[in-house]
Amino acid sequence: RVAPSPKMMENTVFMSFTFYSTILILKMYVVAIITGQVRLRKKAFANPEDALRNGGLQYYREDPDVERCRRAHRNDMENIFPFLFLGAVYSLLDPSPAVARIHFFIFCAGRIVHTIAYLLQLKAPTRSVAYSVAQLPCFSMALQILLATTPYW
Repeated sequence: RVAPSPKMMENTVFMSFTFYSTILILKMYVVAIITGQVRLRKKAFANPEDALRNGGLQYYREDPDVERCRRAHRNDMENIFPFLFLGAVYSLLDPSPAVARIHFFIFCAGRIVHTIAYLLQLKAPTRSVAYSVAQLPCFSMALQILLATTPYW
């Protein structure tokens, strides 16, 4: 087992980023598990072999509840993956630890609320507000990265 780099472990911003990123990835796993459970409960399988194993080809079909779970998961991938890049690079810019933690927390909380609103079909505009709030720290980090890297363009 290789010991972690002491320099990286001393970077409190990177450690905070790592914490929130891990929470978000675990959340994505939970959504994937929920999707699978909804498929089983609704008997709506994406592949004929799964349908055959679970009752017959009539269950090789789409279901609105399964599709809602899939859209929530896809939305996570469209937003969390860019955050992982932006947050990692932003962590290398030596930002204020408190400001960075606020960026990471707002994104994480916004994504959690977005998923809850999506899966529980909460009244509009809950989901879109959560989405928008979570985008603010990403735009902030992207702008700071661009400003820091412009001299190297």
